[in-house]
Amino acid sequence: MDNKALAQAAIRERAEEFTALSHEIWGYAELSLKEYRSAARYIELLKREGFTVTEKLGGIDTAFSGSFGAGRPVIGILGEFDALSGLSQAAGETSPRPLVPGGAGHGCGHNMLGAAAFAAACGVKRFLELSGLPGTVVFYGCPGEEGGAAKAYLARDGVWKNLDAALSWHPGDTFEVTTGTNNACTQVLYKFTGVPAHAAGDPEHGRSALDAVELMNVGVQFLREHMKDEARIHYAIIDGGGVSPNVVQPRAGVLYMVRSRDVPDTLALQARVDKIAEGAALMTETTFERIFVDGTADTLPNTPLEKCLHDNMAALPIPDYTPAEWAYAAALRETYPAPDRLPGLGAERESAIAERVAQLSDGGRKALNDFLLPFYSGEDFRPGSTDVGDVSWLTPTAQLTAVCFPAGAPGHSWQNVSCGASSIGDKGLLWAAQALCGAAADLLADSSLLSDARAEFQRRTARHGYVCPIPAGVKPYVIEG
Repeated sequence: MDNKALAQAAIRERAEEFTALSHEIWGYAELSLKEYRSAARYIELLKREGFTVTEKLGGIDTAFSGSFGAGRPVIGILGEFDALSGLSQAAGETSPRPLVPGGAGHGCGHNMLGAAAFAAACGVKRFLELSGLPGTVVFYGCPGEEGGAAKAYLARDGVWKNLDAALSWHPGDTFEVTTGTNNACTQVLYKFTGVPAHAAGDPEHGRSALDAVELMNVGVQFLREHMKDEARIHYAIIDGGGVSPNVVQPRAGVLYMVRSRDVPDTLALQARVDKIAEGAALMTETTFERIFVDGTADTLPNTPLEKCLHDNMAALPIPDYTPAEWAYAAALRETYPAPDRLPGLGAERESAIAERVAQLSDGGRKALNDFLLPFYSGEDFRPGSTDVGDVSWLTPTAQLTAVCFPAGAPGHSWQNVSCGASSIGDKGLLWAAQALCGAAADLLADSSLLSDARAEFQRRTARHGYVCPIPAGVKPYVIEG
């Protein structure tokens, strides 16, 4: 075996350790910027592995990094570990069964994301030890991807500029390279304050904060007709002012998420939402506090890095699945609508890829996509958002996805939580860890790969540099509730 293969073998030899870590984080199910137990566990393990650890990175309590090696190149591996509210679910079940009613769950699989990224970093450490090559690997503990955008706050402070490349992955329902771009995003909390009064006996003296929230929501509904097709606006009422309808509610709060193609467009749309909030306050004679929560940038693809990832993915055998795993995946697939398209972004864009994927997936009928999708790299757009985008504006960045869920599994779902501590999820995370490790080893050993990636990065950022959506001086805001 060469040094890269030995490093990947070291990950396989420690498979039980890394999957146990994933299950442990799955059990914590901590919400964004509250991942104290998860962060502490990773920090403990990084120190045990001999990484040099920086805690409270960027002044964020649950952000950290662990570095190993010396000199350049410096390769960053991004890890996440936050969960989602309201998605508590028992593992391995094929019907909804919350462990804690109303509790949190890893509906996006970040327990696996972080564990595989850590495993990859340990593998790269082993590669550096075996090869004696100069270079540094840095594992980043990135909290709050689901609401907090720690990577964007760190980008504002220039953390990612020191990297020669950044690699990450995400649990999914396909084995493929992630490519294309996505919406930028902001989140703003509006806290309205009014005047309480007896709703029957003294209504004329009341000023309803809840009315202001409702009027704001109505105003935004009318705005939807007058924004770009790819833009999205979402909201959640986080404080309805109480449970007594016979009291004019003196307080109410609504959280808005605004998305559009890039940061300037998003900030312009956000400004229109702000004006609607001002109008709602004027109509109700209330006041409001505007609290900026987070923001993220669109993502820059990087074809050379994506090709490096794909080459390493192609060199790995796809996991074998047992009859029990196939049956479990098939049963879960019966709980949500069947996919209406073939798996993979490339199948939507190129007829040759679509033809091949149709053969591999049995026309999209397989319960598990047990094959590597053909390589596809492009500038295709998806309406979601991720703070990996902010990293991609400061250093060449690439991501992959690995099968951890049944084909077509809905995002942020109890089905994903069920899979997150299953053998299917375990196989996916170990596969992803080896692919990331292999790509990082190639980047450390072959300077031409990084040169090509940097050249494309510079071409894509030539029009304008990074525009951070987060205002200077703003600190991460933790949403309570």
